[in-house]
Amino acid sequence: MRAAQVVALDGPDGVRVGEIGPAPVAGEDEVLIEVHSVGLSYPDLLMSEGRYQIKPEVPFVLGVDFAGVVSQDAAALGFTAGDRVAGWSAYGSAAEVVAVPSERVFPLPQSLNFNQGAAMPLNYLTAHFALAVRARVRPGSVVVVNGAAGGVGSAAVQIAAGLGCRVIGMVSSAEEAAFATTMGADEIIEGASAERVRDLTGGLGADVVLDVIGSDQVVLESLRSLTIGGRLLSLGYVAGEIPSVRLNRLLLANIDVSGVAWGPWTRAHPGFARQQWDELMPLVESGAVRPDVRQIVPVEDIAAAMRAMLDRKSLGKTVLRFV
Repeated sequence: MRAAQVVALDGPDGVRVGEIGPAPVAGEDEVLIEVHSVGLSYPDLLMSEGRYQIKPEVPFVLGVDFAGVVSQDAAALGFTAGDRVAGWSAYGSAAEVVAVPSERVFPLPQSLNFNQGAAMPLNYLTAHFALAVRARVRPGSVVVVNGAAGGVGSAAVQIAAGLGCRVIGMVSSAEEAAFATTMGADEIIEGASAERVRDLTGGLGADVVLDVIGSDQVVLESLRSLTIGGRLLSLGYVAGEIPSVRLNRLLLANIDVSGVAWGPWTRAHPGFARQQWDELMPLVESGAVRPDVRQIVPVEDIAAAMRAMLDRKSLGKTVLRFV
């Protein structure tokens, strides 16, 4: 069985694609799946360098989210051989065959192909958790998405727009601006700027800022962008630093700062991810949510794809193909 495996904690240089042994056997409450597409995610980069909170023992197989076909009947779990599915694991999905707990496997609608399906679980469920659960957005909420052309950011743009929010996308280039606009952003800002957010909102500020960048400057501008009672969502630190927040900035405008860690939440709330998936399906069927996958590469090119992500040259989600 072929797989993309980390053989040394050297980032992309430590990743190899090749035969790793026989395919797995499905255990109790697991679904056996032939993988067609795998989504490449920021946690893959961090794990390949030993910098993620989950630290598998080397060698280990990369890959969080995937899409493919059920290869063995599992009627008791609600799946039949031939079913099109998407799903996720903490790692290990970048293999030709995977055995995954049934609560992490979702039916893939006919309106999405395998590449789009592999782009959905981690990014879209994280964005949905941030907006619907942690921020409790409502139709008409003004949402600023920092890093709006990235994987989670572009998913957040689509979901916020689908939930009836006004979306302001923050990007760093004209190319990213065009992509975020196609994903549903109502307005675009190049570079973090509280002044521009306030200009666009008539001086009121945003209700929610969703931040995956995490630099001190971006967080400061995000806090300044918020209206009274606004909410800053912290999803990650792509900029490579963990920022600090002065509490007086929260006190003066009654601002909330919320952490968004989807994985631990799903582990503490069994069945939550499937509930989210089902809630997103009407948005998928209406066309409001539709991953725009620009980078589709053979799994053998995973190292190059990881370097492109590391250099922030990717738009949206990168997908690796097995089939």
